[in-house]
Amino acid sequence: MSDRYAIPERFYSEGVKRYGFHGLSYEYIAGRLAEMAPSVAKGRVIIAHLGSGASMCAIADGKSVETTMGFTPLDGLPMGTRPGQIDPGVLLYMMAQKGMTAADIEDLLYRNSGLKGISGISNDMRELEASNAPAAALAIDYFVYRIGLTAGMLSAALSGLDGFVFTAGIGENSSAIRARVAEKLGWLGVILDPIANRDGSALISQPQSKVALYVLPTDEELMIARHTVSLLGQKR
Repeated sequence: MSDRYAIPERFYSEGVKRYGFHGLSYEYIAGRLAEMAPSVAKGRVIIAHLGSGASMCAIADGKSVETTMGFTPLDGLPMGTRPGQIDPGVLLYMMAQKGMTAADIEDLLYRNSGLKGISGISNDMRELEASNAPAAALAIDYFVYRIGLTAGMLSAALSGLDGFVFTAGIGENSSAIRARVAEKLGWLGVILDPIANRDGSALISQPQSKVALYVLPTDEELMIARHTVSLLGQKR
């Protein structure tokens, strides 16, 4: 059910469905978490792949049950140059009222939206964090807000939350973003350890936190290599 859109069945049969992306990253992180904290990994976990491309995935007992991306990598969280969730009516408005072509809209959605579109400055979180421009602050605020909002949705899909993992470029390297997201998750019982977060430790929540917070580097290339070796082995 979670892979469907509320459109006629014929489109689903043709392959118009929610696929989700960053699967290799989630597979790797789920494996690493199982090695580091098996009890947490067997529970209800959200993995936040926060980079130029950003998405979040809800995992129960090591298996994905919900994700933010859909038919394409445009859906879900705002990203470096992609908008994330957007009302389809906005796209119809652009076509009908602004005279934009499909190519124009594609260029806007893939290359000129997201953090870059909001800030008008950059798609790079490092540049936005270093900027004093109000538009840069707005882009960061929006990014954090949508992560917090999405965490609530995914927690509902999991019927609770035991662990939250930050990964990818922003998730692994921006202690400020991690701290702000952790604050958004306070209602779930998250208590951040500021020193561990500042130092980039793997576990960045305090012992009394109801949700364990982790920072784990992802390795999608390793997963590609593993799957390639497995596939080649099957063909022998």
